[in-house]
Amino acid sequence: MNERWAANLAELEGRTAASRAMGGAERLERQRAAGKLNARERAAALFDRGIYHEIGALAGESGAAADGLIAAYGPIDGRPVLAGIEDVTVLGGSIGDAGADKRYRLTQLAKQERVPLVFMLEGAGHRLTNTHAGRRPNDLQGLAELSGLVPMVCLVLGASAGHGALTAPLSDFVAMTEKASLFVAGPPIVKAAIGEVVTKDALGGPQVHAASGVAHNVVADDAAAIALARRYLSYFPANAWTAPPTGPSDDRAGRLDNILDLIDPDPRRPFDMRVLLAELADRDSLLEVQPAYGASLVTALARLGGRAVGIVANNPAVGAGAIDAGAAQKAARFMEVADAFHLPLVFLTDNPGVLPGTAAEKAGALRHAARMFAVQHRLRVPKLHVTLRKAFGFGSSLMAMNPFDNQTISLAFPAVSLGAMPAGAGAVAAKLNDEQRARAEAEQAGGAYAIAAKLGFDEVIDPRELRNALLGGLKLASVRGGALGPRAGGILP
Repeated sequence: MNERWAANLAELEGRTAASRAMGGAERLERQRAAGKLNARERAAALFDRGIYHEIGALAGESGAAADGLIAAYGPIDGRPVLAGIEDVTVLGGSIGDAGADKRYRLTQLAKQERVPLVFMLEGAGHRLTNTHAGRRPNDLQGLAELSGLVPMVCLVLGASAGHGALTAPLSDFVAMTEKASLFVAGPPIVKAAIGEVVTKDALGGPQVHAASGVAHNVVADDAAAIALARRYLSYFPANAWTAPPTGPSDDRAGRLDNILDLIDPDPRRPFDMRVLLAELADRDSLLEVQPAYGASLVTALARLGGRAVGIVANNPAVGAGAIDAGAAQKAARFMEVADAFHLPLVFLTDNPGVLPGTAAEKAGALRHAARMFAVQHRLRVPKLHVTLRKAFGFGSSLMAMNPFDNQTISLAFPAVSLGAMPAGAGAVAAKLNDEQRARAEAEQAGGAYAIAAKLGFDEVIDPRELRNALLGGLKLASVRGGALGPRAGGILP
């Protein structure tokens, strides 16, 4: 080696070692004792074979290793992905000036190189020593601009407050561990500001945000969260300009012989839609998104014949499948994500309409249902609709049942109840005039066949042929022309 390089390389080695030491042995041991991975272990778990390249490892103020943020890129399932990982062992994971620049740099690179972006949060928000002198656009602006261009995932792995916490609702998918919390401001500031005394978990723990809709899924620990992020990304393309990845279909039989035992033709008898979806999808490919929010409707990612799809399905086991405000909000955003990244959408309909009542009206169910309808109507991706047993009023329109509304296929099971209102709404029916009552009774009596006679359904199918029929629809849609590209308006929080 040229001796003149020795001093330079020794300095580089020393600075790199200081950065990799993170917050020091004592803080790292506390992190381990809490049952959590440290920031660099989290990075290694995210990327294939633990291999990644770091951005800005030497940036930041003296004594703050990597300025409390590991910014990196590496492969996930062989595809390049960017990641920002807060290091709580360095000044509480707070965001310094250099860390803020690194966060924005990640959003710039994700937009420029068109690759997915993953954030892992465990930090205290902006650092009090920040100067913000001549700040460039910040990472939140960068995240907003990325919306719908590349998939964005946020993992909340500890307490996250303030500016950093806003990363979560600006991302497409948010997972929290059981030891995580997420809030605008932590308990001390809440007490000082409004006098409320509350714990971190009660203020913004995973169960709070699973119920609020801010978090999509809750998992046990860091390893489970990181595995979930990798799995989630596997359904999506790298960006809005490319098609979703496909894989080989499994050997699952096309005919669903158990479906007749699961679903009773009487629409008043509930069944768990999740059981049907597990039978319908390729083996081990079903990933439910946001299971604890708007539970009368199931949103899920899956593969059918090796092709990634989004599924929007009423769940008759919860409120007969009626669509409330939460279910409508969940569905609208899920459809926006699927549309942004070109996943066909499968609609499985079994609902008595939009949930009525004073609580539903106060929650704005009608407005949220209207947004769900507007998103559904404007979808660019293939739509595959199936009415299983019942679809009444606006509830049918929300689930893509309207005829000639750009469905690739529109199907029904033979024993379905349709119309403006459920059959049990006798008091309302009594107020109809003779013509209105006759029309409503004819709709319900004719069911699927009356609608199919007017080509409102393309086909009435044997329920056991559901998987085969959907596979056929996906094949029909597989040669669809048109250029890939971003969805107008991106994805709204």
